[in-house]
Amino acid sequence: GSFDLGLEGVEDGKVVTRFPPEPSGYLHIGHAKAALLNEYFARSHNGKLIVRFDDTNPNKEKAEFEESITEDLRLLGIHGDVVTHTSDHFQTIYEYALKMINKGLAYADDTPHETMKEERMNGIASQRRDQSVEENLQRFELMRQGTEEGLTWCLRAKMSVDNPNKAMRDPVIFRCNLTPHHRTGTLWKIYPTYDFCCPIVDSIEGVTHALRSMEYRDRNPQYEWFFPALELRPVAIKDFSRMNFVYTLLSKRKLQWFVDSGIVGGWDDPRFPTVRGIRRRGMTIDALRQYVLMQGASQKNMLLEWDKIWALNKKIIDPVAPRHTALLKKELVPVTVVGGPDVPFTKDQPRHKKNPELGTKQTVFSSLVFVDQADAASFAHNEEVTLMDWGNAIVQDIVRTGDVVTALTVQLHLEGDVKATKKKITWLGQDPNVHPVEALLVDYDYLITKKKIEENDSIEDILTPVSEFADTAIVDANVGLLAKGAIIQLERRGYYIVDKEAAQSELGLVTLINIPDGKAASTASKHKEDPNATKIKSGKGNSWDKPSAKAKAVHPDAALSLPEPKDTCNMYESKHMYGDVAVGKPKDITSMYETHKYY
Repeated sequence: GSFDLGLEGVEDGKVVTRFPPEPSGYLHIGHAKAALLNEYFARSHNGKLIVRFDDTNPNKEKAEFEESITEDLRLLGIHGDVVTHTSDHFQTIYEYALKMINKGLAYADDTPHETMKEERMNGIASQRRDQSVEENLQRFELMRQGTEEGLTWCLRAKMSVDNPNKAMRDPVIFRCNLTPHHRTGTLWKIYPTYDFCCPIVDSIEGVTHALRSMEYRDRNPQYEWFFPALELRPVAIKDFSRMNFVYTLLSKRKLQWFVDSGIVGGWDDPRFPTVRGIRRRGMTIDALRQYVLMQGASQKNMLLEWDKIWALNKKIIDPVAPRHTALLKKELVPVTVVGGPDVPFTKDQPRHKKNPELGTKQTVFSSLVFVDQADAASFAHNEEVTLMDWGNAIVQDIVRTGDVVTALTVQLHLEGDVKATKKKITWLGQDPNVHPVEALLVDYDYLITKKKIEENDSIEDILTPVSEFADTAIVDANVGLLAKGAIIQLERRGYYIVDKEAAQSELGLVTLINIPDGKAASTASKHKEDPNATKIKSGKGNSWDKPSAKAKAVHPDAALSLPEPKDTCNMYESKHMYGDVAVGKPKDITSMYETHKYY
């Protein structure tokens, strides 16, 4: 993408940019773009990047958010040359407010909030607008002390009453707040607004170019107004388009709603667009950085699909993702292999045929193996199929109970041509000394069913009823040795990231989260609209403002409309087949999984 923002006054070695996150939540993919672009411009001109925490609202800010933002920036490879806080400058900002009052450019106002909002909308001057400097100073002092009367006042900049740009209509620049600040404690009872702090701190910290997303465009004239008013060195300001994705919410308020409602497990939920959420879903930092830089600094607002960023991620992980095998536990099919080894044995095979540096894995060969029900159900008598990484076999016998295959017999035919068969089948052998591992394969849908959310959309209308899906599976024993965060490919299933090792899961299962690969099937919404469903309409001020009751536990397979699972064949439950692995019935696994705290 193009990085030409038409920056003026660029001098090599003297460019200073800043990234000013508010420590009231976790970084999301939109913040990542702002951070990466500010870093890019600073580095490309041999300049300096300031990371500044805009900590001016003690109601929302916490030290834990600051720590998480710092960690996420580090993972993104972003290192500020200087790390500052707006709170470092509270005294200076307060003195600039006094200066504005003394110059007749600010006034104290106790107009009720709704009335003030209406007056600004209609271009009506506040009754307090023409108070004397002395009256304004007196009331600002009451605000500073946090007195009962002081709490009813705010300080407004005297910009304009009826400017066509409503952001210029006497904005509030200071307000009272008695909540202790996480850095300054109870020292201050008044706090400056972001719009007042930004130009002041940018100027005194030496910022040369303020780069921010286009949502602030209407407030750019306001930003520029403060420099001559306060006799400050001006800072050039440029904006770029925000990175918006389909089916995705970036509003902190709306994301907080999902957390408070218990629909997601936290800010690192794999369905969240936070840096931590998409990393947990399997997005690599390299892919995220490359994608943002590919977008460039365009000023054209676009609603982006997720396919390209996940396709880019696939290109990065595919060459280094070890290959493993997983079979769904439900209706697993035992296969007798005629001509197979009399005694099971293990053999070292490459973890990735095209990348020998990844080493080897152990594969069990035996005369009794297992295959997926879907594969077994597709076989015909005398059909020749390929057992991947072993060779061909001819189907001799198929045992069914109704439509369900309960057993197979195949004749090994290693001299057969693997290129001639249509079906390449994943399988798992059994050896009493090599215990298979149980895993939970988890996949997700988007949290909302609408590509682009509108301001008055009700959550009841757009909430995806089921957005988390899980299947229990048996995976090859090598998977049990993988650490949390490892990325693998399950043959014929796709890419997965280890979310929990067995010891980390209360279910005792290795938890593997599916990583989208950029193909249409992996990035399309899984939700199918019920044409007969009654939609609940809510008016303005919809239910985003209050958390819902905790979401009911939903069967992971509810959206698949599957029949109730039957008990598997006796062989499936025989302990000697799985060594010491305790295999619960599918309903037991589901019951445990539905306990929401696990996810």
